[in-house]
Amino acid sequence: MPFFLFFLLFIFAPIIINLILSFTRFSLSRITFIGLTNYLDLFQDKFFLRSLVNTGIYTFFTLLFTMTISLFLAVLLNRGLRGTWIFRTSFFLPHVISMVAVSMVWFWMYEPTYGLINRFLATLGIPGQLWLHDAKLALPSIIIMSIWKKLGYFMVIYLAGLQTIPSYLHEAAAIDGASQWQQLRYITIPMLRPVTFFLFVTGMIFNFNVFEQVNILTGGGPMSSTTTVVHQIYIRAFQDFVMGYAAAEAIFVLIIVVLLTMVFFRYGSRGQDIEVA
Repeated sequence: MPFFLFFLLFIFAPIIINLILSFTRFSLSRITFIGLTNYLDLFQDKFFLRSLVNTGIYTFFTLLFTMTISLFLAVLLNRGLRGTWIFRTSFFLPHVISMVAVSMVWFWMYEPTYGLINRFLATLGIPGQLWLHDAKLALPSIIIMSIWKKLGYFMVIYLAGLQTIPSYLHEAAAIDGASQWQQLRYITIPMLRPVTFFLFVTGMIFNFNVFEQVNILTGGGPMSSTTTVVHQIYIRAFQDFVMGYAAAEAIFVLIIVVLLTMVFFRYGSRGQDIEVA
């Protein structure tokens, strides 16, 4: 009962209220019912459409590199090397630090004149870059920071999955002459399919909600090259004070996330029941 009360009051009820507001012109002073106008305007809003593209690019590359690198690190740490706990802690530490604090650190590192990254490049004879002020580099810079932030969490989940794989599978494969790469490809990765599916779905949902690092590092710029859907919702609601339109944006994003999640559950979870003969 406590869980259902929490869900009803803080999740379900706000979604219903937000859905109702999405059909209105709500500017804090008065509410006017306007039907589907807000939803039709979404497809004419170049900033919202750009934010959808940016969010898709951010989600794809962040998930791709985070899952690949974290799996590689988990496989290395699962070999039982001495001092493994130090590396586990080091990689997981960024995950427990708040995104605001991490963003401020990386904001200093990306600083064009005194930033750590440009100073390091200068020692190699490479000219520094305007990381957060160049429309071509701003979004990749945020993606790199996000990968570093989430790497430890993905690695720990993969590490837990690796430790559930029976050791006799690798032993039998080694006796049959399978190489380390063949064991990884035909045993480790298939056995980790449920873990990969879990990380993929939850990571996709979390990445669609990216906001803090964008708001702190670039504010959506330069030239809207880093604005995301949640950042646009924030701007419409708390800067432009068009609450009804912001509610429509939120419902539209909710529909996209729900549809993608349903597709992944329908097709992505196939073959998770792995039989070992």
